[in-house]
Amino acid sequence: MELNTRLKNVAVVGAAGKMGRGISLLMTDLIANVQLNDLNKSGYKIFLIDVSDDALSGLLEYLRSQLRKYAEKNINTLRKAYASRKDLVENGEMIDEYLNGAMNLLRPSTVLESARDATIVFEATIENIDLKNRIFGTLDKVCSKETFYYTNTSSIPISELEKIGDLKGRIMGVHFYNPPPVQKLVEMIVSKNIKAEVKETAYEIGKMLRKILIPSNDIAGFIGNGHFMRDGLHAIAEAEAMEKKGMKLFEGLYAMNRVSQDFMIRPMGIFQLIDYVGLDVFQLILKVMCHHLNDKTLHSDLIDEFLNQGVKGGQFADGSQKDGFLKYEKNRPVGAYCTSQKKYILYTENNWAKAIEERLGALPAGHSPWKVLLSDKGKEQKLEEYFKTMKAMTSLGAILAMNYLRRSKEIGLYLKSSGVTDDVENVNGVLANGFYHLY
Repeated sequence: MELNTRLKNVAVVGAAGKMGRGISLLMTDLIANVQLNDLNKSGYKIFLIDVSDDALSGLLEYLRSQLRKYAEKNINTLRKAYASRKDLVENGEMIDEYLNGAMNLLRPSTVLESARDATIVFEATIENIDLKNRIFGTLDKVCSKETFYYTNTSSIPISELEKIGDLKGRIMGVHFYNPPPVQKLVEMIVSKNIKAEVKETAYEIGKMLRKILIPSNDIAGFIGNGHFMRDGLHAIAEAEAMEKKGMKLFEGLYAMNRVSQDFMIRPMGIFQLIDYVGLDVFQLILKVMCHHLNDKTLHSDLIDEFLNQGVKGGQFADGSQKDGFLKYEKNRPVGAYCTSQKKYILYTENNWAKAIEERLGALPAGHSPWKVLLSDKGKEQKLEEYFKTMKAMTSLGAILAMNYLRRSKEIGLYLKSSGVTDDVENVNGVLANGFYHLY
């Protein structure tokens, strides 16, 4: 079946969720443009499936708003596509025509069986294997045996999911990073049973979406979470160890967040990143990896304690940051959570954050923030000199940063030696394109 024919019937399951709405936007824009260039222009449908009518209504509003922005940004492309349409003269008319055509593709539904005619299904529900099993079990009964399935799982082995029904060889991991419309990276995970056309179709769609496609082997956590989970656990362990050095736990959280962001020149501190993902999601992924890899070290009592106290992180519907390890105002951290007092301690309270910064010591000479170095053509040489300077320092901040960097490298090499990836450059590619590390 040709790709354009297969794209005539696409379904997104979990379409109104954090990842699903982004995938829905990408596929709607992609198929709207395919339809625009198809002389026939008929038969294209996108089934948007989720559990709530209210959530789907919100999804449609989001898609309409974002697709209008896409059209305004690509007005020259629309002008060429509509060159033969004498009834479309003004930019606004062309934008409205594109928008109406895109929105007419959409078939929102709360019934999973609505995907029965889909030849491609994207699944973007939470990291819960029982839920995914129920979804794929139902889809296998109602959909054609020619349907291809692409799961956005970030940790569950594809070999586990393909055991359901008759999915063997027809399901593949296509792990978008959050948010899918913005993030360029997609991890591509195949089982040993993958059918060639299923893989080829996924890569072709990825290229049409202008994504950076990096392969990962079918081992729980894959490259991205294989590194991120262990990276986060290292920071948690270091923060807990700070108590033996006279710091309180919330002070240790602040210290490691600052070390990972400022000393290590990352786009955000490690605890900001975990908060962004959500502590509950972090714990879910750890559970999946712990189970499938039989590795008891992939667990955090501290995460459990935070969740027991109702501290989850994540985002509100408008994309603003919820409080997690850290407290936020206007998406900026302003405090750290104290489990013993069950409340956030603001950075300004008794100047404790400033005192921790003094204990960490000054940043190495030659330091530039991540945002500055990001567009600096000479960043590689500057980073080399910067880390050489830091390696020679004996301050607490420099020591913690160097230990963290060594651990990060250890994790990357472990992902190669344990078979998660065939090439350590794939690890570098994921960290650079999915996590925006500079090095």
